[in-house]
Order: sequence, then structure tokens, then C-alpha cells
Amino acid sequence: MNLFRLAGDMTHFLGILVLFLKIHSTKSCAGISLKTQELYALVFLTRYMDLIVKYYSLYNTLFKLIFIGTSFATVWYMRYHKVVKQTYNKDQDTFRHYYLILVCLVLAVLIPHGFTVTQVLWTFSIYLEAVAILPQLVLLQSSRNIDNLTGNYVFLLGTYRALYLLNWIYRFFTELHRVLWIPWISGLIQTVLYADFFYYYVKSWKKHEELKLPA
Repeated sequence: MNLFRLAGDMTHFLGILVLFLKIHSTKSCAGISLKTQELYALVFLTRYMDLIVKYYSLYNTLFKLIFIGTSFATVWYMRYHKVVKQTYNKDQDTFRHYYLILVCLVLAVLIPHGFTVTQVLWTFSIYLEAVAILPQLVLLQSSRNIDNLTGNYVFLLGTYRALYLLNWIYRFFTELHRVLWIPWISGLIQTVLYADFFYYYVKSWKKHEELKLPA
């Protein structure tokens, strides 16, 4: 494991902790897109199907279980917790995320990493994760004013993906010596989707202002 992957995993884990801190401490999921959380739950469930058939390491298994468990726990909180669910911004969370699922599934079948079931599902998860943040970004644009915890959560997610992109590039030069087009292009697309958010996040941080995204 290289430093970029370790930093990416830790940043991702920290982002999840920030999200749970927000929901638990405030008993509110205001500003969080349920649709993005559902997409992430689907991403991790389909990506880590290999848990059933293959063991890599304790670290690998532990983090896979954490990402699956926390993603489904977040969806449960937002859908069924008697207090938290009342704070969900359903009227603003309007992105039709099932289109993303359909398009990514078709792409995974047509352009897979391999032709076994687990490889197609892995490819689907890579494509879907690249665009899973879209409902969240649309929701943030609709709400305009973004609380610190939500802003930090999205920033950490974007940083995690940027670090993982660097991880793939590093592995190209040190281990694989071949281009992995699917994770590379998907990671690049996902990082680009965060670019506008990163700009306004850093701008608000420098000026000590509330984070706002243009409509």
C-alpha cells in the first residue's frame, strides 16, 4: 500500500465520521442528499462483493465492511429515524438518480473491466461513484447556505477521490506499468465534478465567510 491510498482511505473515513457527527450531534440531515447516500450504498455493495470469495488482509476487509455498513446506516438514519428523517430536504433533493444507475449499468456491461459477474459489478461501482456526488452538489446549489459540517464532509469526499487518482498514477509508475483506463478516467471525471465546490470552499475558508454555491 502506498501513501496516496492510505491518505485516501483515511480521508474517506474522516469524511464518514464528519457526516455521522453532523447527524448524531444535531439530529439533523439537512443539507445531505439521501439520493447520493443511496448511490454510495449501492457503490460499496457492488464493489465489495469479493468479500464473499476472497480475503486480502485485515485492513482491506475492515475498511470494506466499514464503508458498506456506514453507507447503509446513513440511508437508514435519513429514511427511518423518527427525528432525523423530518429534517431531510426532500423538496430540494430532486436529482433523478435512477438515470445515473441505469447509464452506469449499461456502460459496465458494454465496457467492463472483465466479463465475470464480480468484474462487471466492480466496473459498475467505479462508474457510479464517479457521478454519485451529483445529487449532493445539486442540493447544495439549491440550499445556497451550507453548514460547516456538510461543507467539510463534501470537501473530504472530493479530497479522497483526488488522492485515489494519485494512487492509481503512482501505481502505474511503481507497480503496474500499464494504464487502467476505467479507474483513471472515472476518477478524473469525479475530481472535475468537485472543482467548482473546491473553489468556493477554499474561497470561503480564506475569507472566513459562510460557504455558498452559485445557483
